[in-house]
Amino acid sequence: MDTFLSEEIRAVREAVSNFAQKEILPFVEIWDSKHQYPSGAIKKMGLLGYLGAIIPEEFGGTNMGFLAQSVIAEEISRASGSLRVVFNCQTAGVSLPIARYGTSKQKEKYIPALVTGEKTGAFAITEPNSGSDVMAMKTRATLDGETFVLNGTKTWISNATIADVAVVYAYTEPDKKAKGMSVFIVDMDRQGITTKEIPKMGLYSAPTGEIVFEDVKLPKESLLGNAGEGVKMLFSSLNQTRLMAAAGAVGIAQACLDAAVKYCNERSQFGQTIGNFQMNQEQIAVAATEIEAARLLVYRAADQKDGGYVNNGRETSMAKYFACETASRVAEVALKILSAYGYSTEYPVARLYRDAKAVQIVEGTSNIQKMIIALDVLGIRKAGR
Repeated sequence: MDTFLSEEIRAVREAVSNFAQKEILPFVEIWDSKHQYPSGAIKKMGLLGYLGAIIPEEFGGTNMGFLAQSVIAEEISRASGSLRVVFNCQTAGVSLPIARYGTSKQKEKYIPALVTGEKTGAFAITEPNSGSDVMAMKTRATLDGETFVLNGTKTWISNATIADVAVVYAYTEPDKKAKGMSVFIVDMDRQGITTKEIPKMGLYSAPTGEIVFEDVKLPKESLLGNAGEGVKMLFSSLNQTRLMAAAGAVGIAQACLDAAVKYCNERSQFGQTIGNFQMNQEQIAVAATEIEAARLLVYRAADQKDGGYVNNGRETSMAKYFACETASRVAEVALKILSAYGYSTEYPVARLYRDAKAVQIVEGTSNIQKMIIALDVLGIRKAGR
């Protein structure tokens, strides 16, 4: 796989891997058991440039590109699936849209603090009655003189309860349907905003919650881009956050394989290590092959984005679908091989298994990715072309 990466990106991967070994792995189980958001580790990641590989240098990023950002997300996720979420909330879902569509003032105000980890970000799309059907969202931003008044409820929002700033999608002119959606940059300390954490099965160190907006007054300069451009921004943004989820899924899958291989080489039964049993060998071989295939799909999609084909919807959905399904399958393999030890919360496989299920859902479920791919292949609706 190294032959597909430049010397610079290989060096970045090694540095991130070393960082994860020293700054994440020794503490990940403690953070997870306490449902603790490791802000200190994330700030260290920001200071090292890990949150800004797809952000221009003038705003504090490194501008190394999507392939570098994918490699970084993969290595961090290999240590902690929860910390992978930061690449969506700080980088692809918040900093990048502001960099692409924001005014100079918006870029200067928000991006550097997000890239360094000084501020925490979130992006708010999903609602109680609009998940995969994002066009059914009910949140409204009504213009009242020089002020927008924001009302609505968002749910399953990563970082909802801790975010300093959120990119929020809402209808400004609902009668215009797709042409009536807009995007706002919202400081989360504004009056009228309340949040509540949602308990969940995994990703314990990445808080998820509900955001309620009640007559929240936003100045007109809170508008990101132009009014009515929300749908374009939404699907463009999802096309980038999906890649980060896919890269994270590869990291989770690799961590599961690492645990399974280690156990196969250590555990003895019937006078030999269990790696000598053909049934275990078959599972290891399939898992290793699927991980390599998933990694190639992720790297291809990232490389296309770096080459200028940023909205490569089909290839990104292929990477997201296959990588996330692979993570779940390999987590199942690791659980079977470790048996009772895999089921025990004293070992990492239980955490990895829970986290693997999440990536099948976030940023568009596996079924949504299959639909995007099929519609594109059939020529019914092109994905990002």
